[in-house]
Amino acid sequence: MRTHATVDATLRRMRAGSAPLEGVVRHRSGLICFVAVLVFVAICVLAQVLRPDLDWRKDPLSHYLTGHYGGWVRGAYYQLSMALMLLGVGLYAALRPHARRLAPLLLLVVAGIALWFTAISETDLPFLDRDQESDLHQVAALITFVSVTTAMMLQSWRFYYDATWRPHFGRAFPLAVVAFIALVIYANWHGAPVGLRQKTVIALILLWLGHAAWWLRCKQLARLPAAMPPAE
Repeated sequence: MRTHATVDATLRRMRAGSAPLEGVVRHRSGLICFVAVLVFVAICVLAQVLRPDLDWRKDPLSHYLTGHYGGWVRGAYYQLSMALMLLGVGLYAALRPHARRLAPLLLLVVAGIALWFTAISETDLPFLDRDQESDLHQVAALITFVSVTTAMMLQSWRFYYDATWRPHFGRAFPLAVVAFIALVIYANWHGAPVGLRQKTVIALILLWLGHAAWWLRCKQLARLPAAMPPAE
């Protein structure tokens, strides 16, 4: 309870010090995150088409971070990393106090930071040789996958405790569990090409993120008229 009070107090101070930030978190975070997911999907799908030198079934998405159009793919990673953190804050703020838990928010923040490191590790970092960059990429990607799928399950479970979000529990929680199981299979089963296995996990994660962002957007739209000051 003390932790939640600290987080709530921090959010109140942020809102008091920055009205635009309050508007983004409370009223625009769902839309921003939904668009970020769509942009990521569009760029990554285009990269599969525009890179005939890579086999989409065999090559993981990380192979598209370098070479032709690599800058676009890295940009997609960067904006999605920010969206993960914003989604965590937006969902935390949208749920009723008794349904909130800090763990999903923190895990989405960790996932966002790790995703940023996953992309930047493919940019010839100073002071690191290629082996060290590869190690950084592998660790960051693992943290991203584990953090985001765990956050998805925990956040979905909290939907059940908020009456306005409970209708989404039946879709969100099973999808999050399937994504987590797919991650375990990807890490331990090698009967299918690595690119196909990895992109299946990514697709499930993006499906959950897109749904959560859209639901958040709908909730924010429903509350927007009440939040706006009356016209004089």
